[in-house]
Amino acid sequence: MINGISNQIAIAIAKTAASTSTGQTTQQFSTFLKDSINELNNTQRASDIATEKLAKGENVELQDVMITAQKASITMQTALEIRNKAVEAYQEMMRMQM
Repeated sequence: MINGISNQIAIAIAKTAASTSTGQTTQQFSTFLKDSINELNNTQRASDIATEKLAKGENVELQDVMITAQKASITMQTALEIRNKAVEAYQEMMRMQM
């Protein structure tokens, strides 16, 4: 799953790099990154709200809370793995000799 997402990101970056200038590519990538972080935050918030409702005894299904929590967990793990891959790529580039 993570490799598939990483491949999709790499393909999207390659397509935008081929069709736009460097400034536009950077702007598009930063927009993509910002949107992804906002989506991660929204998923985490939804999980927190569902858990809080369950703790307060409000009318919420346990399976819905568990599904929301699992989605948040998977989203966070995916984001961390993508970050790790980006850091590894950066470190590899810094090790290259010119």
